[in-house]
Amino acid sequence: MRRHLAMATGAALTALALGACSASSSTKSAAAAPTTAPKVGTSAIMKSGNLKVCTALSTGNPPTYYFESGQKPVGAEIDLAHAVGQHLGLKVDFADTAFASLIPSLQGGKCDVVMSSLYIKPEREKVVDFVPYMMSGTAIAVPKGNPKQVTGMDDSVCGLRMAATVGKTGALLASGQRDRCESDGKPALQVQQLDSTTAGIQTVMTGQTNAYAGETPVILYYQDRQPNTFQMAGKSFGAIKVGAAVKKGNKPLQDALAKAFDEIRADGDYAKILKRWNLSELALS
Repeated sequence: MRRHLAMATGAALTALALGACSASSSTKSAAAAPTTAPKVGTSAIMKSGNLKVCTALSTGNPPTYYFESGQKPVGAEIDLAHAVGQHLGLKVDFADTAFASLIPSLQGGKCDVVMSSLYIKPEREKVVDFVPYMMSGTAIAVPKGNPKQVTGMDDSVCGLRMAATVGKTGALLASGQRDRCESDGKPALQVQQLDSTTAGIQTVMTGQTNAYAGETPVILYYQDRQPNTFQMAGKSFGAIKVGAAVKKGNKPLQDALAKAFDEIRADGDYAKILKRWNLSELALS
């Protein structure tokens, strides 16, 4: 019975994420090559005419980035990368990278830029430079009906089991709440950290956990796709900017990206992309 349940759950999640799956360490963009001359010199990028983007595609983070069937990168951040690449006159390639390895991979020269729902935090700004392009936050997904009456990342989760994705803000906040439950003498919060968003959501579907903590766009996506299965508990919290990260001191690329993002906002492409993925409310003001 457990085997059939696991198979059914896996099939449902595969359909839910539109075929999100793992892939090789480097996945090339299927977008057409730019028609304009490159606006970024080889001093700022690894390979002339190409912009290599590190994204945690195998982690699966719909609707911002994930693999569609055939190992095709899709999502709002994928579309934004393509749009920026066109304005820079560069062909975009994606390097599938574990989320926890995104910044080390950038620093090690495996890509030119990171676009992977990376929150702009002070500790990250010490080691990389950012160009903001979207807002985000954190939210909690629970089973439909919210049977445990979770109200947010607060004492309402003490005594429960919560899933989160390794290295992401949701995991850090859940760990912090676990410590608060303990210090307040409340029942223990158990935090299960997994390698992918899909795996975390699956634990809620199968009843292994009572909740999942993740990015607001992800929670809204699953709530929209499975309204009879999931819902957001309380409200999104911790509003924060998401940005494209470049190596510390790579001002030529940082400035070029900033200009390209300004251009896609001015010509309407930015708004169209966010609307396509139902993320208009997370646009930068």
